[in-house]
Amino acid sequence: MPFYELVCISRAPMLPEAINSLLRSTATAVMSNGGVVRQFRNYGAKDLPFLMKRHGSYHAHGHTWLMLFDANPSTVGILDRQLRLDARIIRSTVVKLGERLEDVIERPEQAEELK
Repeated sequence: MPFYELVCISRAPMLPEAINSLLRSTATAVMSNGGVVRQFRNYGAKDLPFLMKRHGSYHAHGHTWLMLFDANPSTVGILDRQLRLDARIIRSTVVKLGERLEDVIERPEQAEELK
């Protein structure tokens, strides 16, 4: 399965419970379609470089997070659609990093950390 990186900017401020719920629903969308979630990285709330309009509102602040996962290309389409419809998400992008986790990681011990 190809290895992907999802970068998301969600509305800020959000309570930790709301962020956990958003991460859980995103991970569930991947896992319910046969994917594997490898890692989450939380970059916290930050000022956005410019005003972003999404779902009828302008946003100057966002909560940025990243998810690394393995999934089929069809799963990525399902995930992208779910994120576009979610009112909590300002922006999201999915980048294909490689065909396998081992192709992306430079050191073999890093691959073991993500498994």
